[in-house]
Amino acid sequence: MSSTPSNPAPAVRCVVADDERLMREQLRARLAEVWPALQIVAEARNGQEAVDLVAEHRPELVFLDIRMPGLTGVDAARQIAQLPTVDDWDGCEIVFITAYDEYAVQAFEQGVADYVLKPAERERLALTVERIRKRLAQRAGAEPAAADAPAAAPLQQLLHKLAAQMGQAPSYLQWIQASVGASIQMIPVDEVLFFISDEKYTRVQTPQVEALIRKPIKELVDELDPQRFWQIHRSTLVNVKAIAGVSRDFRGRQLVAIKDRPEKLEVSRSYTQLFKGM
Repeated sequence: MSSTPSNPAPAVRCVVADDERLMREQLRARLAEVWPALQIVAEARNGQEAVDLVAEHRPELVFLDIRMPGLTGVDAARQIAQLPTVDDWDGCEIVFITAYDEYAVQAFEQGVADYVLKPAERERLALTVERIRKRLAQRAGAEPAAADAPAAAPLQQLLHKLAAQMGQAPSYLQWIQASVGASIQMIPVDEVLFFISDEKYTRVQTPQVEALIRKPIKELVDELDPQRFWQIHRSTLVNVKAIAGVSRDFRGRQLVAIKDRPEKLEVSRSYTQLFKGM
């Protein structure tokens, strides 16, 4: 009696963004060689088109040219990372395209994004594809992360580093002006344990005070030092110094415990690499 064949894995969909048509064509040809099953569902000519096309198609992978007119690849990646989860789409893997070795920084080697140099060489692209496929399998739970693998740097940390290299280094937020009851208070960022957003407000929690601001998480991500505040969910930023530990619930979800607080903050699948091996 023949066994029932298992369902094939769904095809991985991809968006390619580069302002040079020849570069897009060259990358498409190389990808066809090293990953024939990959579906390129759309091509963008600039960063804003890339954001719009990712929001429309919700692919598993996006290739972004670092230097594009208007919205750069780094800026586009920031916006893509903050797109809302829809129909179980939990974000996409990001690969940066660059013509400059200076952007091929060590952060890429252990980070949550990868890079390819122009023009895309078959061997280097094959290595990138191998890494991406492993990360996609880990996201889907089909392949466990290696216990001894180094934790990946938060995506916003990598993006800030790239922005600094491109002469766009931000000055980080030092104070939060927030509503506490009927009054407005100035809260030092150092004292904040975590930020959690809902549809209208963001909760600012310190050891003594719970306050509200109207600034969404996607803006705070760009204004706070990514070395000190990690995004663990689309709606949550946590002060690294405030983390007491990480556990798993009966459904396998990672939960962050906060020092001297009762809250358990959920880690979404996109950010589980922050706590590898736990």
